[in-house]
Amino acid sequence: MPLGLILGLGRAFRRKRTSSLDILSSKRAPRNYYKGKNCKPTGFHTRKGGYVLMQEKLPNYVVPDLTDFKLKPYVSQCPREVETTEGTDAAK
Repeated sequence: MPLGLILGLGRAFRRKRTSSLDILSSKRAPRNYYKGKNCKPTGFHTRKGGYVLMQEKLPNYVVPDLTDFKLKPYVSQCPREVETTEGTDAAK
């Protein structure tokens, strides 16, 4: 008889199965499991199966007015070398 069974340490030294340490997904969970996308709810479900949106839970994006803005939205992957006189004067 192994020493662990004599001392009553049988369950304490068992290793956990590696399959239980995998990432939990809907394929490894029960049939009705829904993991979601880590998003906050924007409303609530009613008793009759409807959904009510709440305006205070909806995201509110504040976009500044960009008319007469000098920069363009495109950023090149191959920037050109530009020499500036301000950066060299401050370093000296």
